[in-house]
Amino acid sequence: MKRWIAVVAMALAGAALAGEADVVAVKPTRESGNSWRFDVTLKSNDRGWDYYADAFEVLTPDGRLLGRRILYHPHETEQPFTRELTGVKIPSEVKTVVVRARHKPRGYDGATMTVRLP
Repeated sequence: MKRWIAVVAMALAGAALAGEADVVAVKPTRESGNSWRFDVTLKSNDRGWDYYADAFEVLTPDGRLLGRRILYHPHETEQPFTRELTGVKIPSEVKTVVVRARHKPRGYDGATMTVRLP
């Protein structure tokens, strides 16, 4: 019984962290030098042109913007969905990045993902 309660509590905690646009997977790939490609998978509650995930960003751990991909249309029938961002210049001293998604009109309310660069 205690184990079941713990499983339910963890599931509810995860649901509580979910937002309107959540980052669910990130695959970083070095293109050349300090240039990187990020394949980012988002899960969002898209409901049409006025309510959808409209961007994602790659940031340093202290919040400095490294790159942004604008998403120009809703993906209400394609969930979750993956899009790439190429040409992200990352200084050699940065070993970890944070990826977050923006939702129109809710903003940055969803789950982020912190990724260690290979």
